[in-house]
Amino acid sequence: MSWGSLRLRLVAGGLVAILIALTIAGAGLTLLFERHVTRTIGDDLDVYLKQLVAGIDADAQGKLVVGRPPTDPRFADPLSGLYWQVSDDGGQVLRSRSLWDTALDLPQDEPSPRELHHHIILGPANARLLVSERRVLLTVGDRRAPVRVAVAADLARVSAAASQFARDLALALGVLGLVLAAATSIQVGLGLRPLDALRRGVADVRSGQRKHLPVDVPAEVKPLVEEVNSLIDAQEREIERSRSRAADLAHGLKTPLAALSADVALLRQRGEQDVARAIEAAGDTMSRHVDRELARARAWGTARQRGGISTPLRPLVQSLMLTLARTPTAQRLEFKTCITGEPSVPLDRTDLAEVLGNLLENAARHAKSQVRIAADATANAAISVEDDGPGIASAERARVLERGVRLDERGEGAGLGLAIVQDVLSAYGWQLVLTGSELGGLKAIVAPRDGRDRMTAPDPNRPRGRDAAAGETNASI
Repeated sequence: MSWGSLRLRLVAGGLVAILIALTIAGAGLTLLFERHVTRTIGDDLDVYLKQLVAGIDADAQGKLVVGRPPTDPRFADPLSGLYWQVSDDGGQVLRSRSLWDTALDLPQDEPSPRELHHHIILGPANARLLVSERRVLLTVGDRRAPVRVAVAADLARVSAAASQFARDLALALGVLGLVLAAATSIQVGLGLRPLDALRRGVADVRSGQRKHLPVDVPAEVKPLVEEVNSLIDAQEREIERSRSRAADLAHGLKTPLAALSADVALLRQRGEQDVARAIEAAGDTMSRHVDRELARARAWGTARQRGGISTPLRPLVQSLMLTLARTPTAQRLEFKTCITGEPSVPLDRTDLAEVLGNLLENAARHAKSQVRIAADATANAAISVEDDGPGIASAERARVLERGVRLDERGEGAGLGLAIVQDVLSAYGWQLVLTGSELGGLKAIVAPRDGRDRMTAPDPNRPRGRDAAAGETNASI
């Protein structure tokens, strides 16, 4: 798929959206997890703080003592990451063994009694600590002294837990992304399926298998289908009017041409041979042009409605051979038909006769002694007509088949035959290819342009007669 593909753009856009959404979700979930763990550690610190406050007292000299410190063994392990500290306004400081020779650098804060405050500070080895502190009033002698009690925990545990959670989450989100990507691809495929059906419908209209696009489509596509069907109807009416005008014009010229033929006969009787030949040549050229326009109009009309059209090849070729047998040129030639089986061609019989008749006529006119027509539906869809005449040079073959270059403009013996052949084949989506023949002359190949409308191979279960079973027939005429 190229970048111009709508499917690729939709899938790519969906994948980018999924990637952005999963990235934001992953970052958000990791942040929420970190806040949850931090909140859980804060709740644990509050419990330790209550235990510490319950164990604070003052001795007879008014010094602070901690009678019952928190029981967690990490408070006794140096730099374990769990610390407590008690201080008063007189400069007394008590701290856990885990602080070793350092102290908690608490911020300037004056919490009210019974109020809990939480801070994040730097502790031993510049570790980030979460601190839970409380201010209590302790009776010392005859006065009440404020005491600041704090418990802290290293947040490295939170960072480690968040990193591990992020790794596990990334794996889970990756699997989820693959599932969502597959779902996006399926969704895009289902969404574009009506367009694929529309494409097939357009191909069927172009090939003549149907006249309109199917209207059983989703509501979003239905206006487009209706507009295209209206356009097809308008084009069909315009084509029909053009065909009618061309046919009327061609038929209208038939009567003047017949009158010219009568005048040519009168001129010959009077002995004016040169004038008769000139008028006859002009009339013949006009007649060929009329025949060409009639063939073109008929071919395009039939091709537009050719669904189910099929012409057996062998009987048509035999009929054309019998017709050629009546011409003076055929008396000196040997005609060979090499047709395997009983193939059928998806062209109207009249149009196919126009094509093969012109090719056989041209081949007979230039052949020295032999003309051959061959076809094999089991191998390919091509029909070939070849002769043993002088042929056409390679450069000339390419030129005569170019758009706008016609053999009737190229000198003796060309006429309009191949121009008519090309017009008829173009209407059916077929083409004419000229190449060299093994016989020494020209080989004209008639084949589908895109390989879709192929000849139909014979049915192996159908009984065949003696003529059908013959692979090659020699017709000496």
